[in-house]
Amino acid sequence: MPVHKVLIVDDSKTELMFLTDLLQKNGMTVRTAEGAEEAIKRLTEELPDLILMDVVMPGQNGYQLTRSINRTPEYAQIPIILCTSKSLETDRVWGMRQGARDYVTKPVNVDELMEKIKALG
Repeated sequence: MPVHKVLIVDDSKTELMFLTDLLQKNGMTVRTAEGAEEAIKRLTEELPDLILMDVVMPGQNGYQLTRSINRTPEYAQIPIILCTSKSLETDRVWGMRQGARDYVTKPVNVDELMEKIKALG
């Protein structure tokens, strides 16, 4: 199923604006959340086709939130791509173990991200 609706979870307003602009230019509808609490609220309002998740955030981090979403039956089918500055292989492996479908490091390579999103559809 093609990706139309994306939820971006990131505590950086700059990153939210950059990713929102990129995805909207590619025909997607975007909702944003600046942390775990807001992300869960957005999920209760409308289920996205994809979640782009930062890892380093205050409160619950992206690994914890990914694990939580994957353990919640009504959200478990939503693919998550971690989109983070954490670039070590151990970070990627840990993210995938938490249930992420893919992993992209910042600064985001636009072509790489769009390919990963298209691969989900």
